[in-house]
Amino acid sequence: MAASQSTPVGPDLTRGIPASDLLEGRMLTGHIGEAAVLLARSGGEVFAIGAKCTHYGGPLAEGLMVGDTVRCPWHHACFSLRTGEALHAPAFSPVSCWAIEQRDGRIFVRSKVASPAAGRKLHSDAADAPKQIVIVGGGAAGFAAAENLRRQGYDGSIVMLSSDDAAPVDRPNLSKDYLAGNAPEDWVPLQPSSFYGEKRIDLRLGTTAESIDIANGEVILSDSGRLGYDRLLLATGAEPVRLAIPGADQPHVRTLRSLADCRAIIAAAQAASRVVVLGASFIGLEVAAALRARGIDVHVVAPETRPMQRVLGPQLGDMVRAIHEEHGVTFHLGCTAAAIEGRRVLLKSGGLIEADLVVAGIGVRPRLGLAERAGLAIDRGVLVDAHLETSAPGIFAAGDIARWPDPRSASPIRVEHWVVAERQGQTAARNMLGARERFTAVPFFWSQHYDVAINYVGHAESWDDVSIEGSPATRNCLVRYKHLGRVLAVATVQRDMAGLEAELRLELQAGA
Repeated sequence: MAASQSTPVGPDLTRGIPASDLLEGRMLTGHIGEAAVLLARSGGEVFAIGAKCTHYGGPLAEGLMVGDTVRCPWHHACFSLRTGEALHAPAFSPVSCWAIEQRDGRIFVRSKVASPAAGRKLHSDAADAPKQIVIVGGGAAGFAAAENLRRQGYDGSIVMLSSDDAAPVDRPNLSKDYLAGNAPEDWVPLQPSSFYGEKRIDLRLGTTAESIDIANGEVILSDSGRLGYDRLLLATGAEPVRLAIPGADQPHVRTLRSLADCRAIIAAAQAASRVVVLGASFIGLEVAAALRARGIDVHVVAPETRPMQRVLGPQLGDMVRAIHEEHGVTFHLGCTAAAIEGRRVLLKSGGLIEADLVVAGIGVRPRLGLAERAGLAIDRGVLVDAHLETSAPGIFAAGDIARWPDPRSASPIRVEHWVVAERQGQTAARNMLGARERFTAVPFFWSQHYDVAINYVGHAESWDDVSIEGSPATRNCLVRYKHLGRVLAVATVQRDMAGLEAELRLELQAGA
Protein backbone atom coordinates (compact mmCIF):
# COMPACT_ATOMS: atom_id res chain seq x y z
CA MET A 1 0.00 0.00 0.00
CA ALA A 2 1.65 3.22 -1.11
CA ALA A 3 1.34 6.64 0.43
CA SER A 4 -1.47 8.53 -1.23
CA GLN A 5 -0.59 11.38 -3.60
CA SER A 6 -4.17 12.63 -4.03
CA THR A 7 -4.99 16.34 -4.18
CA PRO A 8 -5.81 17.76 -0.72
CA VAL A 9 -9.50 18.26 0.03
CA GLY A 10 -11.50 20.33 2.46
CA PRO A 11 -11.35 24.03 3.33
CA ASP A 12 -8.38 26.30 2.71
CA LEU A 13 -7.25 26.71 6.29
CA THR A 14 -5.30 29.88 5.60
CA ARG A 15 -8.71 31.52 5.09
CA GLY A 16 -9.96 30.02 8.32
CA ILE A 17 -13.09 28.13 9.33
CA PRO A 18 -15.82 29.07 11.82
CA ALA A 19 -14.74 27.84 15.26
CA SER A 20 -18.20 26.27 15.59
CA ASP A 21 -17.33 23.90 12.72
CA LEU A 22 -14.78 22.11 14.91
CA LEU A 23 -16.52 20.63 17.93
CA GLU A 24 -14.76 19.15 20.95
CA GLY A 25 -13.33 15.72 20.19
CA ARG A 26 -13.66 16.18 16.42
CA MET A 27 -11.21 16.31 13.54
CA LEU A 28 -11.39 17.55 9.97
CA THR A 29 -9.06 17.68 6.99
CA GLY A 30 -8.28 20.89 5.16
CA HIS A 31 -5.28 22.15 3.28
CA ILE A 32 -2.65 24.85 3.03
CA GLY A 33 -1.64 25.05 -0.59
CA GLU A 34 -1.12 21.43 -1.61
CA ALA A 35 -0.38 20.24 1.93
CA ALA A 36 -3.16 18.25 3.63
CA VAL A 37 -3.63 19.41 7.22
CA LEU A 38 -5.52 17.76 10.07
CA LEU A 39 -7.35 20.16 12.38
CA ALA A 40 -8.41 18.75 15.75
CA ARG A 41 -9.97 20.01 18.99
CA SER A 42 -9.19 18.15 22.21
CA GLY A 43 -9.52 19.36 25.80
CA GLY A 44 -10.51 22.79 24.56
CA GLU A 45 -7.29 23.17 22.58
CA VAL A 46 -7.00 23.26 18.79
CA PHE A 47 -4.16 21.49 16.99
CA ALA A 48 -2.99 21.32 13.39
CA ILE A 49 -0.69 18.60 12.05
CA GLY A 50 -0.08 16.82 8.75
CA ALA A 51 -3.15 14.83 7.74
CA LYS A 52 -1.46 11.69 6.38
CA CYS A 53 0.25 8.96 8.37
CA THR A 54 3.95 8.78 7.51
CA HIS A 55 3.82 4.98 7.43
CA TYR A 56 1.64 4.25 4.38
CA GLY A 57 -0.27 7.53 4.04
CA GLY A 58 -3.39 6.60 6.00
CA PRO A 59 -5.98 9.40 6.53
CA LEU A 60 -5.59 10.47 10.15
CA ALA A 61 -8.98 12.24 10.16
CA GLU A 62 -10.57 8.78 9.87
CA GLY A 63 -8.62 7.57 12.88
CA LEU A 64 -9.16 7.75 16.63
CA MET A 65 -8.29 10.74 18.80
CA VAL A 66 -7.21 9.82 22.33
CA GLY A 67 -6.36 12.83 24.46
CA ASP A 68 -3.80 14.86 22.56
CA THR A 69 -2.90 11.99 20.21
CA VAL A 70 -4.38 10.55 17.04
CA ARG A 71 -4.14 6.96 15.81
CA CYS A 72 -4.02 5.97 12.16
CA PRO A 73 -6.98 3.81 11.03
CA TRP A 74 -4.87 1.59 8.79
CA HIS A 75 -2.05 0.20 10.92
CA HIS A 76 -2.52 1.94 14.28
CA ALA A 77 0.48 4.26 14.28
CA CYS A 78 0.06 7.06 16.83
CA PHE A 79 1.02 10.73 16.54
CA SER A 80 1.15 13.63 18.98
CA LEU A 81 -1.30 16.40 18.10
CA ARG A 82 0.96 18.84 19.93
CA THR A 83 4.24 18.08 18.20
CA GLY A 84 3.50 15.81 15.23
CA GLU A 85 5.90 13.23 16.63
CA ALA A 86 5.34 9.58 15.70
CA LEU A 87 4.81 8.13 19.17
CA HIS A 88 4.21 4.49 18.32
CA ALA A 89 5.27 2.28 15.42
CA PRO A 90 4.79 1.42 12.63
CA ALA A 91 5.34 5.11 11.82
CA PHE A 92 8.73 6.61 12.70
CA SER A 93 8.79 9.93 10.86
CA PRO A 94 6.82 12.84 12.34
CA VAL A 95 4.06 14.70 10.56
CA SER A 96 4.31 18.45 10.14
CA CYS A 97 3.10 20.71 12.93
CA TRP A 98 1.33 24.01 12.15
CA ALA A 99 0.70 27.22 14.08
CA ILE A 100 -2.92 28.07 14.98
CA GLU A 101 -4.51 31.50 15.26
CA GLN A 102 -8.01 32.07 16.64
CA ARG A 103 -9.74 35.42 16.17
CA ASP A 104 -13.18 36.80 15.37
CA GLY A 105 -14.77 33.41 15.94
CA ARG A 106 -12.63 31.71 13.31
CA ILE A 107 -9.71 29.28 13.33
CA PHE A 108 -6.78 29.93 11.00
CA VAL A 109 -3.79 27.73 10.29
CA ARG A 110 -0.57 29.62 9.60
CA SER A 111 2.98 28.47 8.97
CA LYS A 112 4.72 25.26 9.97
CA VAL A 113 6.44 25.24 13.35
CA ALA A 114 9.41 23.26 14.60
CA SER A 115 8.55 20.35 16.84
CA PRO A 116 9.24 21.12 20.52
CA ALA A 117 10.31 17.48 20.85
CA ALA A 118 13.56 18.25 19.01
CA GLY A 119 16.60 18.07 21.20
CA ARG A 120 14.79 16.28 24.03
CA LYS A 121 17.03 14.16 26.24
CA LEU A 122 15.78 11.20 28.22
CA HIS A 123 19.03 9.49 29.12
CA SER A 124 20.93 10.35 32.25
CA ASP A 125 24.25 12.17 32.20
CA ALA A 126 25.29 10.26 35.30
CA ALA A 127 28.51 8.33 35.42
CA ASP A 128 26.69 5.02 34.95
CA ALA A 129 24.94 6.12 31.72
CA PRO A 130 25.72 3.68 28.90
CA LYS A 131 28.67 4.68 26.76
CA GLN A 132 28.07 1.97 24.16
CA ILE A 133 24.89 0.11 23.28
CA VAL A 134 25.05 -2.96 21.07
CA ILE A 135 22.01 -4.25 19.20
CA VAL A 136 22.13 -7.76 17.76
CA GLY A 137 19.64 -7.95 14.89
CA GLY A 138 18.75 -5.84 11.89
CA GLY A 139 15.00 -6.39 11.80
CA ALA A 140 12.01 -4.50 13.14
CA ALA A 141 12.97 -4.46 16.82
CA GLY A 142 16.64 -3.66 16.23
CA PHE A 143 15.90 -0.81 13.86
CA ALA A 144 13.20 0.67 16.10
CA ALA A 145 15.53 0.58 19.09
CA ALA A 146 18.40 2.29 17.28
CA GLU A 147 16.12 4.97 15.83
CA ASN A 148 14.52 5.66 19.19
CA LEU A 149 17.83 5.87 21.04
CA ARG A 150 18.81 8.79 18.84
CA ARG A 151 15.35 10.33 19.02
CA GLN A 152 15.58 10.24 22.82
CA GLY A 153 18.78 12.24 22.63
CA TYR A 154 21.24 9.43 23.34
CA ASP A 155 24.61 10.53 22.01
CA GLY A 156 26.75 7.52 22.94
CA SER A 157 27.89 4.77 20.59
CA ILE A 158 25.32 2.51 18.89
CA VAL A 159 26.55 -0.61 17.13
CA MET A 160 23.97 -2.65 15.24
CA LEU A 161 24.96 -6.15 14.15
CA SER A 162 22.97 -7.77 11.34
CA SER A 163 23.65 -11.11 9.69
CA ASP A 164 21.65 -9.88 6.70
CA ASP A 165 23.30 -8.31 3.67
CA ALA A 166 20.75 -5.48 3.43
CA ALA A 167 19.95 -2.62 5.78
CA PRO A 168 16.65 -2.96 7.71
CA VAL A 169 13.66 -3.29 5.39
CA ASP A 170 9.88 -3.04 5.65
CA ARG A 171 9.43 -6.81 5.83
CA PRO A 172 5.60 -6.83 5.50
CA ASN A 173 6.05 -5.27 2.07
CA LEU A 174 8.10 -8.27 0.94
CA SER A 175 5.03 -10.50 0.90
CA LYS A 176 2.64 -7.77 -0.21
CA ASP A 177 3.08 -4.89 -2.67
CA TYR A 178 6.76 -5.33 -3.50
CA LEU A 179 6.35 -9.03 -4.27
CA ALA A 180 3.20 -8.27 -6.27
CA GLY A 181 5.10 -5.74 -8.39
CA ASN A 182 3.06 -2.79 -7.11
CA ALA A 183 5.87 -1.07 -5.18
CA PRO A 184 9.40 -0.20 -6.33
CA GLU A 185 12.35 -1.48 -4.35
CA ASP A 186 13.27 1.97 -3.08
CA TRP A 187 10.13 1.83 -0.91
CA VAL A 188 11.37 -1.30 0.88
CA PRO A 189 14.19 0.07 3.12
CA LEU A 190 12.94 1.45 6.41
CA GLN A 191 15.36 4.34 5.93
CA PRO A 192 17.80 5.25 3.16
CA SER A 193 21.38 4.08 3.65
CA SER A 194 22.45 7.63 4.52
CA PHE A 195 20.27 7.52 7.65
CA TYR A 196 22.71 5.32 9.57
CA GLY A 197 25.68 7.58 8.97
CA GLU A 198 23.69 10.72 9.74
CA LYS A 199 22.46 9.22 13.02
CA ARG A 200 25.88 7.75 13.87
CA ILE A 201 24.51 4.21 13.96
CA ASP A 202 27.36 1.79 13.24
CA LEU A 203 25.40 -0.73 11.13
CA ARG A 204 27.52 -3.81 10.45
CA LEU A 205 25.91 -5.99 7.80
CA GLY A 206 26.88 -9.60 7.24
CA THR A 207 28.05 -9.81 10.85
CA THR A 208 27.12 -12.66 13.17
CA ALA A 209 27.32 -12.64 16.97
CA GLU A 210 28.49 -16.07 18.13
CA SER A 211 28.35 -15.69 21.90
CA ILE A 212 28.10 -13.26 24.80
CA ASP A 213 30.70 -12.89 27.54
CA ILE A 214 28.37 -11.57 30.22
CA ALA A 215 31.07 -11.31 32.90
CA ASN A 216 33.14 -8.95 30.76
CA GLY A 217 30.27 -7.25 28.93
CA GLU A 218 31.37 -8.33 25.45
CA VAL A 219 29.81 -9.82 22.34
CA ILE A 220 32.07 -12.31 20.56
CA LEU A 221 31.72 -12.16 16.79
CA SER A 222 32.02 -14.96 14.24
CA ASP A 223 35.45 -13.64 13.20
CA SER A 224 36.55 -13.91 16.85
CA GLY A 225 36.41 -10.15 17.31
CA ARG A 226 35.09 -8.85 20.63
CA LEU A 227 32.73 -5.90 21.02
CA GLY A 228 32.15 -4.32 24.41
CA TYR A 229 28.76 -3.10 25.56
CA ASP A 230 27.22 -1.25 28.49
CA ARG A 231 23.72 -2.26 27.42
CA LEU A 232 22.86 -5.05 25.01
CA LEU A 233 19.65 -5.66 23.07
CA LEU A 234 19.00 -9.08 21.56
CA ALA A 235 16.67 -8.74 18.59
CA THR A 236 17.70 -11.79 16.60
CA GLY A 237 14.21 -12.40 15.21
CA ALA A 238 13.04 -15.61 13.64
CA GLU A 239 13.98 -17.79 10.71
CA PRO A 240 11.78 -19.80 8.34
CA VAL A 241 11.13 -23.44 9.12
CA ARG A 242 12.89 -25.39 6.40
CA LEU A 243 11.25 -28.18 4.46
CA ALA A 244 12.50 -31.62 5.50
CA ILE A 245 11.44 -33.59 2.43
CA PRO A 246 13.39 -34.96 -0.54
CA GLY A 247 14.03 -32.30 -3.15
CA ALA A 248 13.67 -29.33 -0.78
CA ASP A 249 17.22 -28.19 -1.56
CA GLN A 250 16.55 -27.48 -5.24
CA PRO A 251 17.10 -23.89 -6.45
CA HIS A 252 13.45 -23.37 -7.43
CA VAL A 253 12.32 -24.14 -3.85
CA ARG A 254 12.32 -20.93 -1.84
CA THR A 255 11.36 -19.41 1.51
CA LEU A 256 10.56 -15.74 2.12
CA ARG A 257 12.12 -13.79 4.95
CA SER A 258 14.74 -11.37 3.62
CA LEU A 259 15.00 -8.91 0.76
CA ALA A 260 17.35 -11.36 -0.96
CA ASP A 261 14.69 -14.09 -0.65
CA CYS A 262 12.09 -11.79 -2.18
CA ARG A 263 14.37 -10.81 -5.05
CA ALA A 264 14.99 -14.49 -5.78
CA ILE A 265 11.26 -15.28 -5.83
CA ILE A 266 10.57 -12.31 -8.12
CA ALA A 267 13.33 -13.41 -10.48
CA ALA A 268 11.99 -16.97 -10.57
CA ALA A 269 8.44 -15.72 -11.05
CA GLN A 270 9.40 -13.99 -14.30
CA ALA A 271 9.52 -17.34 -16.08
CA ALA A 272 7.04 -19.28 -13.94
CA SER A 273 3.58 -20.25 -15.12
CA ARG A 274 2.62 -22.20 -11.98
CA VAL A 275 3.66 -21.84 -8.36
CA VAL A 276 2.98 -24.16 -5.46
CA VAL A 277 2.82 -22.49 -2.04
CA LEU A 278 3.33 -24.91 0.83
CA GLY A 279 1.45 -23.64 3.86
CA ALA A 280 -1.74 -21.60 4.29
CA SER A 281 -0.28 -19.25 6.89
CA PHE A 282 -0.42 -15.47 6.63
CA ILE A 283 2.90 -15.38 4.82
CA GLY A 284 1.92 -18.25 2.51
CA LEU A 285 -1.40 -16.72 1.48
CA GLU A 286 0.04 -13.22 1.08
CA VAL A 287 2.63 -14.75 -1.25
CA ALA A 288 -0.20 -16.49 -3.10
CA ALA A 289 -2.06 -13.19 -3.53
CA ALA A 290 1.08 -11.37 -4.67
CA LEU A 291 1.93 -14.00 -7.27
CA ARG A 292 -1.65 -14.11 -8.54
CA ALA A 293 -1.30 -10.35 -9.09
CA ARG A 294 1.52 -11.26 -11.47
CA GLY A 295 -0.83 -13.55 -13.41
CA ILE A 296 0.76 -16.80 -12.22
CA ASP A 297 -1.28 -19.96 -11.58
CA VAL A 298 -1.08 -20.60 -7.82
CA HIS A 299 -1.78 -23.79 -5.88
CA VAL A 300 -1.76 -23.83 -2.07
CA VAL A 301 -1.01 -27.07 -0.24
CA ALA A 302 -1.66 -27.17 3.52
CA PRO A 303 -2.54 -29.77 6.18
CA GLU A 304 -5.37 -27.80 7.78
CA THR A 305 -8.96 -27.96 6.56
CA ARG A 306 -9.36 -24.16 6.65
CA PRO A 307 -6.66 -21.56 6.08
CA MET A 308 -5.65 -19.61 9.19
CA GLN A 309 -8.37 -21.23 11.30
CA ARG A 310 -6.07 -21.56 14.32
CA VAL A 311 -5.63 -17.77 14.55
CA LEU A 312 -8.82 -16.38 13.00
CA GLY A 313 -11.39 -19.12 13.57
CA PRO A 314 -13.56 -20.96 11.03
CA GLN A 315 -15.67 -18.01 9.86
CA LEU A 316 -12.77 -15.80 8.80
CA GLY A 317 -10.89 -18.87 7.60
CA ASP A 318 -13.72 -19.60 5.18
CA MET A 319 -13.77 -15.93 4.13
CA VAL A 320 -10.04 -15.95 3.36
CA ARG A 321 -10.36 -19.15 1.33
CA ALA A 322 -13.27 -17.73 -0.64
CA ILE A 323 -11.37 -14.52 -1.41
CA HIS A 324 -8.42 -16.46 -2.80
CA GLU A 325 -10.58 -18.84 -4.79
CA GLU A 326 -12.37 -15.88 -6.36
CA HIS A 327 -8.95 -14.72 -7.54
CA GLY A 328 -8.11 -18.09 -9.04
CA VAL A 329 -6.08 -19.82 -6.30
CA THR A 330 -6.49 -23.60 -6.11
CA PHE A 331 -6.40 -25.10 -2.61
CA HIS A 332 -5.25 -28.60 -1.68
CA LEU A 333 -6.23 -28.65 2.00
CA GLY A 334 -5.75 -31.61 4.28
CA CYS A 335 -2.64 -32.35 2.23
CA THR A 336 1.11 -32.20 2.72
CA ALA A 337 4.02 -32.52 0.34
CA ALA A 338 5.99 -35.77 0.43
CA ALA A 339 8.74 -34.81 -2.01
CA ILE A 340 9.70 -32.41 -4.77
CA GLU A 341 10.95 -34.24 -7.84
CA GLY A 342 12.18 -31.73 -10.35
CA ARG A 343 9.19 -29.63 -11.36
CA ARG A 344 6.67 -31.88 -9.62
CA VAL A 345 5.39 -31.64 -6.05
CA LEU A 346 4.35 -35.10 -4.84
CA LEU A 347 1.63 -35.16 -2.19
CA LYS A 348 1.39 -37.73 0.59
CA SER A 349 -2.08 -38.51 -0.71
CA GLY A 350 -0.49 -39.73 -3.94
CA GLY A 351 -1.36 -36.74 -6.11
CA LEU A 352 1.11 -34.49 -7.85
CA ILE A 353 1.21 -30.84 -8.93
CA GLU A 354 3.46 -29.44 -11.63
CA ALA A 355 5.32 -26.36 -10.43
CA ASP A 356 7.97 -24.05 -11.85
CA LEU A 357 8.46 -22.49 -8.43
CA VAL A 358 7.78 -23.72 -4.90
CA VAL A 359 7.52 -21.31 -1.97
CA ALA A 360 7.48 -22.81 1.53
CA GLY A 361 5.56 -20.80 4.10
CA ILE A 362 5.28 -23.38 6.86
CA GLY A 363 6.16 -21.11 9.75
CA VAL A 364 9.13 -19.59 11.51
CA ARG A 365 11.05 -20.36 14.67
CA PRO A 366 12.74 -17.83 16.98
CA ARG A 367 16.53 -17.56 16.80
CA LEU A 368 17.35 -18.45 20.40
CA GLY A 369 20.85 -19.89 19.99
CA LEU A 370 22.76 -16.78 21.10
CA ALA A 371 20.60 -16.37 24.22
CA GLU A 372 20.79 -20.06 25.05
CA ARG A 373 24.59 -20.12 24.79
CA ALA A 374 24.72 -17.11 27.11
CA GLY A 375 22.71 -18.98 29.74
CA LEU A 376 19.75 -16.58 29.70
CA ALA A 377 16.41 -17.83 31.00
CA ILE A 378 14.53 -19.51 28.15
CA ASP A 379 10.97 -20.79 27.94
CA ARG A 380 9.81 -21.09 24.31
CA GLY A 381 11.48 -17.73 23.89
CA VAL A 382 13.80 -15.45 25.84
CA LEU A 383 12.08 -14.65 29.12
CA VAL A 384 11.99 -10.93 29.89
CA ASP A 385 10.39 -8.87 32.61
CA ALA A 386 7.83 -6.11 32.11
CA HIS A 387 10.68 -3.78 31.10
CA LEU A 388 11.95 -6.28 28.48
CA GLU A 389 15.09 -7.02 30.49
CA THR A 390 16.36 -10.61 30.46
CA SER A 391 17.60 -12.66 33.41
CA ALA A 392 20.99 -10.96 32.94
CA PRO A 393 20.99 -7.31 34.09
CA GLY A 394 21.74 -4.88 31.28
CA ILE A 395 20.72 -7.33 28.55
CA PHE A 396 17.32 -6.77 26.95
CA ALA A 397 15.37 -8.74 24.35
CA ALA A 398 12.67 -7.62 21.92
CA GLY A 399 10.76 -8.90 18.93
CA ASP A 400 10.12 -12.46 17.85
CA ILE A 401 12.39 -13.99 20.50
CA ALA A 402 10.94 -12.20 23.54
CA ARG A 403 8.40 -13.84 25.86
CA TRP A 404 7.02 -11.10 28.07
CA PRO A 405 4.43 -10.79 30.87
CA ASP A 406 1.50 -9.36 28.93
CA PRO A 407 -0.82 -7.76 31.54
CA ARG A 408 -3.92 -9.10 29.79
CA SER A 409 -2.75 -12.72 29.74
CA ALA A 410 -2.51 -15.34 32.46
CA SER A 411 1.06 -16.26 31.49
CA PRO A 412 3.90 -14.69 29.47
CA ILE A 413 3.35 -14.57 25.71
CA ARG A 414 5.52 -14.44 22.61
CA VAL A 415 4.16 -13.19 19.29
CA GLU A 416 5.69 -12.80 15.85
CA HIS A 417 4.06 -9.55 14.76
CA TRP A 418 5.96 -6.79 12.98
CA VAL A 419 4.39 -3.89 14.86
CA VAL A 420 4.89 -5.62 18.23
CA ALA A 421 8.59 -6.03 17.46
CA GLU A 422 8.91 -2.36 16.53
CA ARG A 423 7.11 -1.17 19.64
CA GLN A 424 9.17 -3.45 21.85
CA GLY A 425 12.33 -2.06 20.27
CA GLN A 426 11.14 1.47 21.09
CA THR A 427 10.38 0.54 24.72
CA ALA A 428 13.66 -1.34 25.11
CA ALA A 429 15.54 1.73 23.87
CA ARG A 430 14.00 3.94 26.52
CA ASN A 431 14.63 1.34 29.21
CA MET A 432 18.28 0.92 28.23
CA LEU A 433 18.49 4.63 29.02
CA GLY A 434 16.95 4.11 32.45
CA ALA A 435 13.26 4.82 31.86
CA ARG A 436 11.93 1.65 33.56
CA GLU A 437 8.84 1.71 31.33
CA ARG A 438 6.53 -1.31 31.33
CA PHE A 439 5.71 -2.78 27.94
CA THR A 440 1.92 -2.90 27.86
CA ALA A 441 1.13 -2.35 24.18
CA VAL A 442 -1.73 -4.40 22.76
CA PRO A 443 -0.46 -6.80 20.06
CA PHE A 444 -1.54 -5.75 16.57
CA PHE A 445 -1.07 -7.13 13.08
CA TRP A 446 -2.61 -6.74 9.67
CA SER A 447 -2.81 -9.07 6.71
CA GLN A 448 -3.61 -8.07 3.13
CA HIS A 449 -5.39 -10.38 0.67
CA TYR A 450 -5.93 -8.60 -2.66
CA ASP A 451 -8.18 -5.66 -1.75
CA VAL A 452 -9.27 -7.09 1.61
CA ALA A 453 -7.33 -6.18 4.76
CA ILE A 454 -7.74 -8.00 8.07
CA ASN A 455 -6.72 -6.09 11.21
CA TYR A 456 -6.27 -7.94 14.50
CA VAL A 457 -5.73 -6.56 18.00
CA GLY A 458 -5.09 -8.53 21.17
CA HIS A 459 -3.85 -12.05 21.70
CA ALA A 460 -5.98 -15.21 21.84
CA GLU A 461 -4.10 -18.51 21.80
CA SER A 462 -7.44 -20.21 22.44
CA TRP A 463 -11.02 -19.17 23.02
CA ASP A 464 -14.36 -20.70 23.96
CA ASP A 465 -16.65 -18.27 22.17
CA VAL A 466 -16.65 -16.20 18.99
CA SER A 467 -19.15 -13.40 18.39
CA ILE A 468 -19.55 -11.79 14.98
CA GLU A 469 -21.01 -8.45 13.98
CA GLY A 470 -21.62 -7.99 10.28
CA SER A 471 -20.85 -10.64 7.71
CA PRO A 472 -17.55 -12.29 6.74
CA ALA A 473 -19.23 -13.29 3.48
CA THR A 474 -19.63 -9.63 2.51
CA ARG A 475 -16.13 -8.75 3.78
CA ASN A 476 -17.45 -6.36 6.41
CA CYS A 477 -17.35 -7.61 9.97
CA LEU A 478 -15.99 -7.50 13.50
CA VAL A 479 -15.08 -10.75 15.25
CA ARG A 480 -14.53 -10.99 19.02
CA TYR A 481 -12.56 -13.92 20.46
CA LYS A 482 -13.59 -14.58 24.08
CA HIS A 483 -12.70 -16.81 26.99
CA LEU A 484 -15.09 -17.08 29.94
CA GLY A 485 -16.93 -14.04 28.63
CA ARG A 486 -13.79 -11.85 28.43
CA VAL A 487 -12.69 -10.44 25.09
CA LEU A 488 -9.11 -11.48 24.33
CA ALA A 489 -8.80 -10.27 20.76
CA VAL A 490 -10.75 -8.60 17.97
CA ALA A 491 -10.42 -8.97 14.20
CA THR A 492 -11.97 -6.46 11.82
CA VAL A 493 -12.61 -6.26 8.10
CA GLN A 494 -13.57 -2.83 6.71
CA ARG A 495 -14.20 -1.57 10.24
CA ASP A 496 -11.08 0.42 10.98
CA MET A 497 -12.56 2.64 13.67
CA ALA A 498 -14.01 -0.35 15.50
CA GLY A 499 -10.56 -1.94 15.50
CA LEU A 500 -9.00 1.19 17.00
CA GLU A 501 -11.69 1.35 19.66
CA ALA A 502 -11.17 -2.34 20.48
CA GLU A 503 -7.44 -1.71 20.87
CA LEU A 504 -8.13 1.16 23.27
CA ARG A 505 -10.49 -0.98 25.37
CA LEU A 506 -7.87 -3.71 25.64
CA GLU A 507 -5.28 -1.12 26.68
CA LEU A 508 -7.55 0.14 29.42
CA GLN A 509 -7.92 -3.41 30.77
CA ALA A 510 -4.23 -3.32 31.62
CA GLY A 511 -4.09 0.29 32.72
CA ALA A 512 -1.81 1.01 29.78
